[in-house]
Amino acid sequence: MTSHSLTEVYAVESAKIREKFESDGKGGAAVEARSDLVDKLVAALFGRLMGPGAGPSVGISLLALGGYGRRELFPYSDVDLLLLVRGQPLLDNRGEPFGSLPRSLWDLGLRVGSTARPVEECGKLDRKNLEFSIALLDSRHLAGDPDLAAELRESIIPRLVRRNRADLVADLVEMTAQRHEKFGNTIFHLEPNVKDAPGGLRDYQVARWLGLIRELDARQRWAPPEDLWPAPLGREAAEAHPFFTDVRAFVHYQHGRDDNQLDYALQESAAKSGVGVRLGGTALSPAEWMRMYFRRARAISRLARHLLDDAVRPPKSLFSLYQDWKSRFSTPEFSVVGGVIYLRKPELTSLPTLLAAFELVARQGLELGREAERWVEQAAEKMGLREPPPTPALWNDLRKILAAPEAARALRAMHRLGLLNALFPEFHAVDALVLRDFYHRYTVDEHSLRTIENLGSLGPVGRWAVSPGGPPAAGRHRPRGDTGWEPQFAELLAELEQPELLFLSLLFHDVGKGMPCADHVEGSLAAIEQVFARLGLGSGERETVRFLISKHLEMSRTVQRRDIFALETVREFAEKVGTPERLKMLTLLTYADIKSVNPEALTPWKAEMLWQLYTGTANYFSRSLDEERLTAGADAKQQAGTLAAGIPEEARRDFAAFLEGFPRRYLRSHSQEIILRHFQMEQGLGSAPAEIRLENRGRLWELTVVTRDRPFLFASLTGTLAAWGMNILKADAFGNAHGIVLDIFRFEDVHRTLELNPGEIERFKENLTGVLAGRESVEGLLAGRAAPRASPTKVHIPTQLRFEQPPFLEGPPRTTLVELITEDRPGLLYQVSSALAELGLNIEVALIDTEGEKVIDVFYLTEKGVPLAAASEKALAASLRRKLHSGVPL
Repeated sequence: MTSHSLTEVYAVESAKIREKFESDGKGGAAVEARSDLVDKLVAALFGRLMGPGAGPSVGISLLALGGYGRRELFPYSDVDLLLLVRGQPLLDNRGEPFGSLPRSLWDLGLRVGSTARPVEECGKLDRKNLEFSIALLDSRHLAGDPDLAAELRESIIPRLVRRNRADLVADLVEMTAQRHEKFGNTIFHLEPNVKDAPGGLRDYQVARWLGLIRELDARQRWAPPEDLWPAPLGREAAEAHPFFTDVRAFVHYQHGRDDNQLDYALQESAAKSGVGVRLGGTALSPAEWMRMYFRRARAISRLARHLLDDAVRPPKSLFSLYQDWKSRFSTPEFSVVGGVIYLRKPELTSLPTLLAAFELVARQGLELGREAERWVEQAAEKMGLREPPPTPALWNDLRKILAAPEAARALRAMHRLGLLNALFPEFHAVDALVLRDFYHRYTVDEHSLRTIENLGSLGPVGRWAVSPGGPPAAGRHRPRGDTGWEPQFAELLAELEQPELLFLSLLFHDVGKGMPCADHVEGSLAAIEQVFARLGLGSGERETVRFLISKHLEMSRTVQRRDIFALETVREFAEKVGTPERLKMLTLLTYADIKSVNPEALTPWKAEMLWQLYTGTANYFSRSLDEERLTAGADAKQQAGTLAAGIPEEARRDFAAFLEGFPRRYLRSHSQEIILRHFQMEQGLGSAPAEIRLENRGRLWELTVVTRDRPFLFASLTGTLAAWGMNILKADAFGNAHGIVLDIFRFEDVHRTLELNPGEIERFKENLTGVLAGRESVEGLLAGRAAPRASPTKVHIPTQLRFEQPPFLEGPPRTTLVELITEDRPGLLYQVSSALAELGLNIEVALIDTEGEKVIDVFYLTEKGVPLAAASEKALAASLRRKLHSGVPL
């Protein structure tokens, strides 16, 4: 066949394979069919390229590796080839024709990976490329000398494995750990990677490799890997494999490339089409379909984890086994051997005994043995057949687990084995539950367990943690250092009197998301009442848990949407919290809740603001708050004197004048170094329209502008940033008593304009200066730029607008608070700020925040020095409606 005819054959046959898959959904058949098709193409090209004579049939063999070697060639997966030769001289003579084989396959539209090696080298462990030796486990003869391929499989690979089993296993363990770390060591991602995420097809293959390595090492023979796995873990994983094969084939076809991300859109399509399931026409919701996905991923993950643990656990001598048996952790109910818990008499196991084992897991970081896990599962299945009865001792047993350093490890094991759902059917409502959320990365149950894990990572430093040296002194100062904000939050955890109530609240704070109610907080509160009845908590303990669940969003909302340095905000928040102990617990809950949304959610800025709100409220409880703004005279001079180290004496009066009128939030949210830098910028103003500083902060850029106040100032700055295609994520605005304005923007350079074109930085600054000087117009800049295209959002975010007059500590309200929640889009902040400027409204405070694709903009506004009149609120709402084109009544 000519290359042209091969191209036609591949295109026509590939289309047939896809058409058949789309009609029957059988991914296994599709990947086998593609493997067979590529076999024919490779054999034809190999014969043509290697030429006539003894070469193709003696001493030269072509083999498939990887998924192709397993006859699992997904629609857009790479074709991995190995040219095997007998001796380096033959490779030198015949290697060049082989080099053109991958190029010919590339011309057909295939992605190819290839290597050529003498057979002797394949028997030696390449310590710089251990992956190649593991890939040989999937080798399959395609063309050429079959005896050479048989020698590799029957003799060389078994000897290689026997000699180097420890290195091969260690490499597999390390590669798997690194891969899992990239995905946060959890299967429960809202948009999982079907191949590489924990519980995906790569984990299934790791289990295959481990089984083969063990069999080749022990018996020097090949066997189907699935036959080597322990039951029932092996059976459950094998049953899950066809589902994943169907899903990955579907994902490849839908993406049109080797992309294994199961995004929201594909989840909807897969659920609608019934990918991986045969339901006789009954369609599943995307959430129901994803629950099926995660439960199958859990089966694969459990098998891989079990085999990896077995592979690295060293063999025990009889004496060491005896010593472990006499371990101080062992009890009459169970023994501890090598860090693993074994039940002595499983047939007599009771719920208190099982919970005592999990207490050991939580306190000592131990693990349950295979038999113990099986008995836990059986006990959970029996409990699941009936309503869990009230158990007076259950809370005493559970609180010991919750109060231990490794509580999250124990709870994860209880959840994985079904015991958590059996004890608390309310938690089953969020088991593997996917919510279409642009911001959260994990399923609801995984998020809840991560909150407990993240608090536990602060360290066993509470009154609840028993250590030889006793608990650390509560409230002692810990420097911030490289660990960020953890030491401060760890101190709060150390001071709690009943941390187990906080952990119980975290476990159930989001279960309402799995219930048919509009407000998930109300659902969670209803569920916790059922939990109370089962646990028998005291009235005071119940009130604490009710408070934490009912207010678990209050602190983050206050940080995001209110000026936390305003005295009225602090007073209002303090009245909602009530007591210092509840304040500590709510602060820790909020810290853990935000940190567990996704790895980037708890930014240093949010941690700072959360801590500032905590300290401000704690001070309020001790009646140590002060006035909101720095006033003229002694107040500003005192602050200037505190901060002015290094400033010449003659400049200190100017420094005090610079600080006069700034809100105290400015001093609290900026370091002394930054404040002095801002003062130097103000001193450099002279006749210039503005002093501008632009800094790269890694993923973000920070723009600082010091200038004189003027109409349309904020809109001019946001408009210039919009004209340059910048995505504003954070903004702060401050003004002093002398008309000096300090604006700070944190933005994302979406198109990497400034990073890739350093010369554009100066032009960017010139544009800003020109706009502020009146030499250029924002409209002109915007007209000169191509209209940016908004990225499609994953979920619809309705636009919401709210007006409020926040209370002031003394006297009537001084400002009007406007909160806008809407979908992020290019130039949004410019549209909003221009609407404010056109109506002559003054921005006293601006709090700009972005969560994924949702924007939360909060402005404290005045109109001629007083709060907005009703007519002005109505006019602003109408203007925003026109500018945002939301189509949603405001």
